[in-house]
Amino acid sequence: MEPRSRSHLQPWSPFNKFSSRVFFAVFFLLIISSEVIESRFLVKSLPGLLGDLPFTLETGYIGVGESDDVQLFYYFVESEGNPEDDPLMLWITGGPGCSALSVLLYEIGPFTIDYANSTFEKPMLKINPHSWTKACSIIFLDQPVGSGFSYAKTPEAYITNDTLSTMQTYHFLRKWLVDHPKFLNNPLYLGADSYGGIVAPMIVQQIYNGNEAGEGPYINIKGYVLGNPLTNTSGDNNSKVPFAHRMGLLSDAIYKSAKKNCHGEYIDVDPNNTLCIHDLQVVDKCLERIRKSHILEPFCDTLNSLKSDLFRRGLRSLEETTVDILSAPQFQIQGCRDDNYLYSYTWANSRHVREALHIREEFKQIEWVRCNESVRSSDDDETLSYTKNVQSSVEYHRYLIDKNCRALVYSGDHDMVVPYLGTLKWIESLNLLIVNDWRPWFVDEQVAGYTMKYSNHDYNLTFATVKGGGHTAPEYKPKECLSMLMRWLADDDL
Repeated sequence: MEPRSRSHLQPWSPFNKFSSRVFFAVFFLLIISSEVIESRFLVKSLPGLLGDLPFTLETGYIGVGESDDVQLFYYFVESEGNPEDDPLMLWITGGPGCSALSVLLYEIGPFTIDYANSTFEKPMLKINPHSWTKACSIIFLDQPVGSGFSYAKTPEAYITNDTLSTMQTYHFLRKWLVDHPKFLNNPLYLGADSYGGIVAPMIVQQIYNGNEAGEGPYINIKGYVLGNPLTNTSGDNNSKVPFAHRMGLLSDAIYKSAKKNCHGEYIDVDPNNTLCIHDLQVVDKCLERIRKSHILEPFCDTLNSLKSDLFRRGLRSLEETTVDILSAPQFQIQGCRDDNYLYSYTWANSRHVREALHIREEFKQIEWVRCNESVRSSDDDETLSYTKNVQSSVEYHRYLIDKNCRALVYSGDHDMVVPYLGTLKWIESLNLLIVNDWRPWFVDEQVAGYTMKYSNHDYNLTFATVKGGGHTAPEYKPKECLSMLMRWLADDDL
């Protein structure tokens, strides 16, 4: 989908790169819509966090698509180090349909829930000492449309897919950089986890293509960072059975029988292969009470009917409901990680929070949810608003190995949503040169995981497991993941 004529791509001359960047920054700033510029707000304080913010937080909307029908919401946090020189990262959340606020609160953002001093009715915040903003400035983007506080002006504009979402994110980034010209020269990295592993390499490719085609402004892309990324849908899903066996969740006999009878294919099974189907029923029985996002944590059924009613359909804000959620018999905090996420619903749906974040009035009657299931299906489960039209992003990685590009791919090694075995398999399929073979990496003299380094001329890829990490590794091992990122950004070995 092309941007409006006032935002058409402009030619770029490689013979005077710096002056061209300055020219196009000024040019676009003059013609960019006042709607974009007026949608930038500096947030100096947040409900639940005492005092002014000790870091720079900006929120805003940028329109993309036909007539800017899609309004993408972002949080921008300047580096707490040296924002003039530190890298800039655009972070893509998974799902599809999960909010960037989830990443801010639970993974790599500068603040998080202060559980010790919070009640469900009044969540409190605290500073995250292991925020990735210690090392770089980060744009946390609510994408695709329908995620977090992003919205569309028309029903048709909610209909999207992997390729369209890629282009909308790319156009968002170009507009954002034009609106923030002081970051044009900062090294840029794309960051993503989970389902973001499908679209992030596509966005990176689009950036390289745009630069080579002379599209302005020139984007100083340096590489990408992917955590437990879905990459090859078939391969990643099929790796769950061998992963479960390797982690002691399946016996040798069960695994050998399933491998033999299913021929290594555990997803698209021939319905006439009764031996395979029987083996997979045994496998399912072994794994049905295992928490897939971290196999060592307790399995809890938190999606009871009360929560579903309050959080998926009807909750606007505790200020607008008289339901005493915690005292309801159906609702029990079970000491599970998923219970932590409930605080974000209360916080994000508070009128005071929305005012502080400058959420638009158009979103007033829309409930914020951490992961919007309706992005993937409608209420009648017949119409998909998001079509997963790319089943594998391996070829996009293969395209990037011919570029001057750096990649960090990390995997929490206790994740069974996207197991590290599947990730290693597609990395090996790239046929890169092994620079450093499998070895441990350390934090505070303790093994933090294992790593390998690959290269192909000007392209290099570092793979790292995070020992004890789950599907979103920084959520489980924040100190180790920050150390990993900082070393990699400095081009040091892990």
